[in-house]
Amino acid sequence: MNHATSPVGALAGTFTQPLSSTRRGARLAQLLAVTELRAPGASQDLTQRAELVVAELAPNAVLHGRVPSRCFRLTLALDPAADHLRVEVTDARGDVRPRPAPAEDGPDTLPLGGRGLALVTALTDHWDCVPHPPGGKTVRAVLTTPADG
Repeated sequence: MNHATSPVGALAGTFTQPLSSTRRGARLAQLLAVTELRAPGASQDLTQRAELVVAELAPNAVLHGRVPSRCFRLTLALDPAADHLRVEVTDARGDVRPRPAPAEDGPDTLPLGGRGLALVTALTDHWDCVPHPPGGKTVRAVLTTPADG
């Protein structure tokens, strides 16, 4: 998962950064996402939603996708003209796949986990999880700003 990276603040299409599978690495992913998206002038709405999506997906990669001595990777692919962003978080554990908790009927039946993915669902146009050979996975989320918004 070691790839060439763009300098901070120079998002020209795609930004990719490997990060340590630690709480600090997850927080850095969120900060880098905001910094990268502000530089090319992505809309404020898109930047704010992307920050929340990365704030959910990066810690999930650290918590559920961590393999000792392996990093996770953040990728941002922005088309500023269309205000279209793809966020990808790749980790080393393909055997653990994200699943949002099922909706329940009341405050007494709140699930213990999976609520963050409901937030990702609400903030994105679409998200999915695909295998990342040899043994990892990539969670991809697509965000756009509506033409009227």
